[in-house]
Formats: sequence, C-alpha cells, structure tokens
Amino acid sequence: MNAAVRATVRVGLYTGAKVFFIHEGYQGLVDGGDCIRPATWESVSMMLQLGGTVIGSARCKDFQTREGRMKAAYNLVKRGITNLCVIGGDGSLTGANQFRTEWSDLLVNLVSKGKISADEAKNASHLNIVGMVGSIDNDFCGTDMTIGTDSALHRIMEVVDSITTTAQSHQRAFILEVMGRHCGYLALVTALACGADWVFIPEMPPEDGWEEHLCRRLMETRNRGSRLNVIIVAEGAMARDGKPITCDHIREVLVTKRLGYDTRSTILGHVQRGGTPSAFDRILGSRMGVEAVMALMEATPDTPACVVSLSGNQAVRLPLMECVQVTKDVTIAMKEGRFEDAVKLRGKSFENNWNTYKLLFTHSYTKPQSAPQSPGFIPLTLSLSLSLSLSPEIGITQGHNMLAVHDGFEGLAQGKIEQFTWTSVGGWTGKGGSNLGTKRVLPAKYMEEISLNIAKYNIHGLIVIGGFEAFSGGLDLVHAREKYEELCIPIVVIPATVSNNVPGSDFSIGADTALNTITMTCDRIKQSAAGTKRRVFIIETMGGYCGYLATMSGLAAGADAAYIFEEKFGIRDLETNVEHIVQKMKTTVKRGLILRNENSNANYTTDFIFNLYSEEGKGVFDCRKNVLGHMQQGGTPTPFDRNFATKMGAKSVLWLTEKLKECYRHGRIFANTPDSACVLGMRKRGLVFQPLDELKEETDFDHRIPKTQWWLKLRPILKILAKYKINLDTSEAVLMEHIISKRAPVTLVK
Repeated sequence: MNAAVRATVRVGLYTGAKVFFIHEGYQGLVDGGDCIRPATWESVSMMLQLGGTVIGSARCKDFQTREGRMKAAYNLVKRGITNLCVIGGDGSLTGANQFRTEWSDLLVNLVSKGKISADEAKNASHLNIVGMVGSIDNDFCGTDMTIGTDSALHRIMEVVDSITTTAQSHQRAFILEVMGRHCGYLALVTALACGADWVFIPEMPPEDGWEEHLCRRLMETRNRGSRLNVIIVAEGAMARDGKPITCDHIREVLVTKRLGYDTRSTILGHVQRGGTPSAFDRILGSRMGVEAVMALMEATPDTPACVVSLSGNQAVRLPLMECVQVTKDVTIAMKEGRFEDAVKLRGKSFENNWNTYKLLFTHSYTKPQSAPQSPGFIPLTLSLSLSLSLSPEIGITQGHNMLAVHDGFEGLAQGKIEQFTWTSVGGWTGKGGSNLGTKRVLPAKYMEEISLNIAKYNIHGLIVIGGFEAFSGGLDLVHAREKYEELCIPIVVIPATVSNNVPGSDFSIGADTALNTITMTCDRIKQSAAGTKRRVFIIETMGGYCGYLATMSGLAAGADAAYIFEEKFGIRDLETNVEHIVQKMKTTVKRGLILRNENSNANYTTDFIFNLYSEEGKGVFDCRKNVLGHMQQGGTPTPFDRNFATKMGAKSVLWLTEKLKECYRHGRIFANTPDSACVLGMRKRGLVFQPLDELKEETDFDHRIPKTQWWLKLRPILKILAKYKINLDTSEAVLMEHIISKRAPVTLVK
C-alpha cells in the first residue's frame, strides 16, 4: 500500500492541500494525538520498495461504536480535516461510509457537548470519502485487481516454481494451500500460471464424486509421462454440501490411500502477505493514489463516497456502497448454492479466468470428438509460430492437430515443423524466452517456400507470437495473399515483446517480466545510493524507440526523470533536470535516479547525459551509470505474463476455430477478408481482435512504435511525484460509473 500512500501525499501537496498521516488505521483516528501527524514530501521517500504500510494498520473495535466514531470526528475537526482517503478491504470501506453518513449528527453532538464550536462545525460541515482497495485476496467487487494481489501472486509463484523442481525430481504430488477465505482468485490464477492439475475455489465447488474424477485426472497425467502433480487449494475451498476441503483431506483420503503417490502438502500462510511489492502493484497504487486525490478535490456534498478501481487498463470511480453490496451478494450466492452467479458477480476478470481454466482443464482428460466432415467444420491443423511460454492445449481440446514451427518465419520456410501433443508443452508456462526459438527474419523473401509448406503440411490457420517483426510479418503474409492462395487462411498475431511496441495492444507478453527486472535493479541501486549519499544513477533501459519500460519503471522505482523518444527533450530540459537534482540534494533525500530509453535521442546518449550530470554536479553530487542490457530479456515469467499469455492463447485458438467455420467453402478453407488476419490485443477494458490492415494507419513503421500510446498520459504523474512543478491534464476526467446496473442480468435472491 505504500505506493498509494506516497502518491496520495505528494499529489495532495501538489494541489496545495495539507496532508496528514493517520497511523494505525481507525485506532489512530479514534486515539488522535501523535497518531495523526502532518505528512511531508520527504516523509514518503524510499518507501516504494517496502511491503505492507509504513503508517501501520490495526483492527479497531472502538470505531465500531458511536462513541468511538465521535472521538474520531472530534480529532478530524480539530485539525481541519474534511477529506479522508481510506485504503483497505470492504470492512474498512464500509466503516468509512458509515462514518460519513453519521458525520452531521456527530458534529451536532460534539457542539452540544461543548467539544467543538459552532464555527468549527460549520467549517467541517461535510466529510468527503474516497476508498482504495488494499487486499491480497482480490475479493472486492468492482475492480479487476486490488492493491497487493499481484505481489501476493509473485510470492506464491516463487514457492510453486521451487516446489515444482523437487516434485519433478522425486515424482511427487504436491498440494498447496493459498490464501482466499472467501475468494478463490489467488488459487485460480496460480493454477493457470503453473498449469496445475486441479484447483479448489469457494466460488465453484467441485461436483459430487469429485474424488474419483481427481484420481482419474492424476493417473492420466502420470500415464502421459508427467513426473509430478500439483493441486492448488484456496483456504476457503468447500464441497457442494458446505464442508471444507483441506490439504489433509485431499492427501490422506484421496492421493495417499487411493493412488499411493508420494504426496506432500504445503500451506503458504502469511508468506503471501509480505515481501517487496511488484512493479504492477507500485504502478497501480500510484495511479489509484493520484485518482483518489482528484476524486476528493472534485467531490461535492452530493457526491456519494466512491472507490477508485481498475477496469482492464482504465482507472474508474465506482460508488463505494454499490461495490460493498455486490461483494456481500457473492457471499449470499455461495451460501445459497448459486455458484454460477457467484462467479459472474466477482466480475469480468474473475469470470474470464474461470472460463479459461475450464477450457484448459475440464476437457484436458477427455478425448475430443472428431468434428463432422461438413461445410461447417472440418478437422484442422494449426501452426504455432514464434512461440513464447504459451501452451496449445486449447487447440487440442478443440479437435485440432497442433504443429509447432521452430525459428519463426525462416523455420516455416525451411520446414522446421513438428507435431505437438499435450505433453509437448508440459511445464512451459514457467519458462522464459521461447522454447521454439525466434529469428528476426521477415517472411517477404520466403513467400514461395512458406506457401509450399503451408500446402504440404495442410496448415489451415496460423498463430504468430512475437514483437514488431510478428506484426510486420503478419502484414507481409496478408499482402502476399493476392499472389499465393495458400496464404488465404486465418492469421492471428499475439504481441510478445519486452518493448511493448506492437500496434493494437496496450500490453505485450514479456513486458511485465522485464519491468519487474528493471524495477528490482533500480531498488538495489537506490539502496546503494542511500548509503553513500549525494549520488545520482543514470540507467539505460531497452525498448528500441518505445519508452514504455523507461516510463513505467520510473513510476515503479520513483525516478527523478525518464528520457524517451516519444517526448522530445533538449539541452534546456536537461539543464532543468540537473538543477532539480541539485536542489534535491539540499533536502534530506540525497540521491537521484535517472532513466533513459536506449533510443530516446541519437545525440543525447547515455554517456552524454552521464558526463553532463557529472560535470554540473561537481561538488554537489557524483554520478554512476548502468546499462542494463539483455538482463531485461531473461528470467522467470511473472504471474501477470503467465496468466496474460494463457488467456491470449486460449482466446486466439477459439477465434481461429470460429473463423475456420466461417471460411470453409466447397471443401476447403479460403479466408481473404481484412478481419481474417488480426492482432489480438488488450485495449482499455478487454481483449479485442483488430485487422492487421486497419492497424497500418496507427503505426510509425520508421520507429517501430504505435502512433498513439496510452501510457504517455501517465508521464505527468511521474514528474509530479518527482516534485516538478507542471500542469496536470485533467481534461479526460474520470466520471462516476455504476457496478450494479452493469450486472443487472444476474438474479439475486434475498
């Protein structure tokens, strides 16, 4: 939560407001005194990399009483505080709304008792409330991700990856219990990210007789050659009759006695709640903190208490009590056995994860039925090209034969093609890079060979996974359709590059992993600078001409500046930045972090900027530089990337399946319309397919970047949080939305 605290304090000060810390949550609000202290710019420095919250949190029974809330109101009025930003779960946010509802009556009581004057009550006549959801369980309806969830997934996946290696060595079955007393999000995403054999979540208990089904599944996995089994259990998992399903029950009753497998169980417990926050959580917390301050500044007495949420890639404001009500409705639905409703009420993100899991694992142990030889559909062969850590199990469940192409388009031309089975991709989700190999070779000079191999191997659809070359190569294939009829097949491009520069998608597979690598490196560098004092580090990041990594890692690591190609800069800007660092050294924060995208400027190179800062900082600070290089491209994929890749792969195969049905004519596949060759990308609030030809107009081919990039709107936040005096563009104001009307189709029985 510290990123949210930091952003709230600094943006609050930026607007000219007085900002206070309330230590120990509501208990500090009730106790007052030193628990409520003024916040300064320097007081939130060096806290981004710290887990938990530096201002403390505590459960408070006193605040549950009217007398306690009256003490809290007194403490706020005496300090002139009329805007409250609350970070917590549904209990904390419900308490905040109750406090706001009673505010006027509490002031009347305080005046009647002589605790405050009538003028003080008049000046504090209205209390504005805005909430940010901090919960590792991701159990609050209305937001796709709560602050802390992604970091918890990092801790879980670190354990799962470690356990997988020992399970593989010893041919063991492992049962892992993760947190989630009332919500199965952590368990569900973990299962998708590690390819678990089974997951138990409270929203969707297994059908009666699940014991036999589970045993069959585990045996089938072993018979296919797997040396391990992994079962993920949410701590609140239960059977249809409401009885808990525990690790011990699964191990003793099912695995050990019925199958005789060497089985171990591990309860992760509070290890999931600690550790260094992920880059995603830091950026989420920062964005939510900024939006929370804006919501408070714009609030009127008629504005309902709101919660700042994330929908897809968009910051949204939702009425707080609507979200609380829907969260309670999930619990009611589960108690009444309306499990499908419970999944829908959790929101689109949860529902998509559950549907992907069902698609991958529900059918994974039943042989797909052959499709009828009819004009509607035929048995198909798909090609998997430029593959990252993505599994083609979906294709197999759909009845397709899956072919894998080694070494990208060149491999497709040279016939480096092999058939894949279910076990061919076992364990791939946890491996970085591309097991099939990649080459930055475009297909234009190989069109003749590619078309011949497409015919030879009877390929009816193509999935191309990669970066800007995959996008450009896809366009080449589309343009060659006029000459080569074999290329008239459905094509889908899945963006996968650390640079995040593929047109048609806000995110690319791999960018989150690279972002975390850069952020963790910056943390270590800042730590060394904190020890030596008066030191500035110049860090060069990858990205080609795309400044995504430099900008977002700057937000996540708390950089003083980030130089990118998309935002032109000159010697005057560099002079301003140097002077800013000089002034910073006069405060208690005697360190600096400057990021530079590798192609941000041909003349103002990393060496030039390093030399400039070194010369101008003589006697005030010294400089060091670090070119991160290819360390940004390696490592274990993050949970976000694993889950994102899995969902992209599943959606692409389902799209291809439908396209093949549409394009089957006269006993053959023929697809030559613009919408038969698409990029699958994340756009604002969801995954969408966009024709490659249409995206040409949105592309700067010379610099290999999209002409419009969503994250550029976050750059003012980076500068404000670094204490630059700039204007924040609020022209695209975030309006209050409603969650209950969006989910009207779900029937709620009270």
